[in-house]
Amino acid sequence: MKRRHLMLAACAGAVLPLRGQAHHGWSRFDQGRPIYLEGRSVRVAWRNPHVELDLEVASDLRLPADLAKRPLPAQSAQVDGPGLLAAAVLPTRKDRLWHVELAPLTRMEAWKVAEIRPGTSLALLGFTFGGEQGEAVLRAEYLFVAGQAYGLRSSPA
Repeated sequence: MKRRHLMLAACAGAVLPLRGQAHHGWSRFDQGRPIYLEGRSVRVAWRNPHVELDLEVASDLRLPADLAKRPLPAQSAQVDGPGLLAAAVLPTRKDRLWHVELAPLTRMEAWKVAEIRPGTSLALLGFTFGGEQGEAVLRAEYLFVAGQAYGLRSSPA
């Protein structure tokens, strides 16, 4: 019986680190190249550790002419929002479906973001992996939905 418990513990020890790698930390994202996406949500997980959604990207995706001039809300963290908007680019990859990581649920509530449902039209500014390698994942810095802009790096100032 002891041997069986040791084998189970060894298997659990091997699997647990993989679970921690599923969460994408900031260091893996190219924060020097802000990406702009726009489309509609097709799947939403409104939960912790952070809200996630799958975004079906608009087929005619382009940078809005007014993007660099959009007003942004003040955050408690120092973020050069206007600089990020001015530097925004479209992704070079042609994926129609992107997985988007938003802020933790408590931060979404602090910003008073209404729960996003499948079919919601929205836009995002955020970061993907360096060189746009790997999966089509965006870590959102700003969320634009229902005529509002939300800063997701920190709480409202």
